[in-house]
Formats: sequence, C-alpha cells, structure tokens
Amino acid sequence: MFMEERQAKILEMLNRDGKVLVKELAEIFGVTEDSIRKDLSSLELDGKLKRTYGGAVTIEEKLQMTEANRRRISDVEAKRKIAATAVRLMQPQDLIFLDISTISIAIAQILEKSETPYKILTNMVDVLVMLARNPKINLFFAGGQINRSRDGFADVFNMEFISKFRPDIAFIGASGVDIKKNSLSSRDSADGLHKSRMIELSKSPYIMAESRKIGIEGTYSFATLEKISGIITDAKLSESLTTAAEKLGTKIISAE
Repeated sequence: MFMEERQAKILEMLNRDGKVLVKELAEIFGVTEDSIRKDLSSLELDGKLKRTYGGAVTIEEKLQMTEANRRRISDVEAKRKIAATAVRLMQPQDLIFLDISTISIAIAQILEKSETPYKILTNMVDVLVMLARNPKINLFFAGGQINRSRDGFADVFNMEFISKFRPDIAFIGASGVDIKKNSLSSRDSADGLHKSRMIELSKSPYIMAESRKIGIEGTYSFATLEKISGIITDAKLSESLTTAAEKLGTKIISAE
C-alpha cells in the first residue's frame, strides 16, 4: 500500500471513530510505529487532524475556525521551507528556543526523528508532545497558564521560569515584519512581551516569517530589527528591503 493510500485510510478511520492510536495503526497496516507517526505529522501539518500523545484525534469543524487552526493550515509549504532552513542553523551543543509558532511545529516534525542530540527549550504544547518521543532530544518545557488560542504559554509564571535560560539560538514567530518601519510585531501584547524577552535572553535570535508577512505591521510591536540576528523567510526579498535590513545589522535568509 502506498503512503497516500494509507493516509487516506487513516483519515477514514479517524472520521469514523474520532481518534486513532499509533500502535493499533502500525498493526493494521503492517508498518513501523515510526511510519505511522510520520503519516500523522504530515496529516497534521496539512490541517487534517490533531496529534495527541500516542495517536491523533479529529479537528472539530465549526462555522468559525479558531485562530490557531487557521494558522496551522495556511502557507504550509512556506512554513516547511523556513523550518528546514532554521534546522540547518542549529548546532548540537547549542540550547535552542522554539517559540509559539506554527513554523515551530514544522521544525519539530523534522527534529522528531533526528538522531542528533539537540537541546530544545519551548513554551509550545505541540512541540513538547512531538519532541518528547525522541530520546535523543534534551527537552526543557516552560509551562504556566495556557493560552488556548495559541496552544502554549506566555504568562508571568512562564516568564519567570524561562528567564533563567540563555539560549544560544532562538527561533521566534512574528505576525508582521515591517523592515521600512523597523518593526517586528505580534497579534497581542502578552505574546509580544514574551517574544521580546526571549530576544533579549538569546545570543542569536532569528525571526521566522512567511514572505506574505513582510511589510505587514501587527497589533503589538515587540522589537526592532537591530535586536535580532536575522529573518528567515520563504522567498527572496527585494534588493531594497534586503539592503535596508542589513543596514540595521539584520541578515535576510531566504529559504528558496
């Protein structure tokens, strides 16, 4: 059975039963549990299910999708490109921070099966669930009061814990990157304050943003470009924008 056929069958079972288990699927299809986890990761990134510990559940369809689910199923290919580029910047001896971002999910999908002993710090639930399965990953999780719409923690309790770390490299999402206005922005102030703090604490902070977000200004400006090492995006920017960013000490890294 081809992978596409197996994934279609998995979705049929999921729609019928409401949940599926990795162990049971591996037995049914006669493949390894790792193959099933890879199937579920791919289907989740495509917005077709929600992974849980040991399996997956359906994503409830409502008249109004939650903001978190809208972000998950948009710009999937762009996020994969950015994630692959970010992983190439990682070094095993470094402490790496992964922010609350759907691109962090794409990074975790790559690291989930990695044999490299990375050290990861995160405040995102999905990243925790995925990387906890890999015994090679030295994983630190910063909890607190969950922000359900963003699937992670960005409150005072979380900030107190996470402020004790000094990441070598941080990958941080942004809802807006306005190079001309020298502004990096988020959708809300609590998330923005958390991003700002992690930029201060990290030796090499990078912003991850799809090219459609370049030139956009969000609700809350959390940092300026001088504070970061670079911006990772999925498409090549214009020469004028690249030059403007470099004058501020920020490198533009295209995932093309």
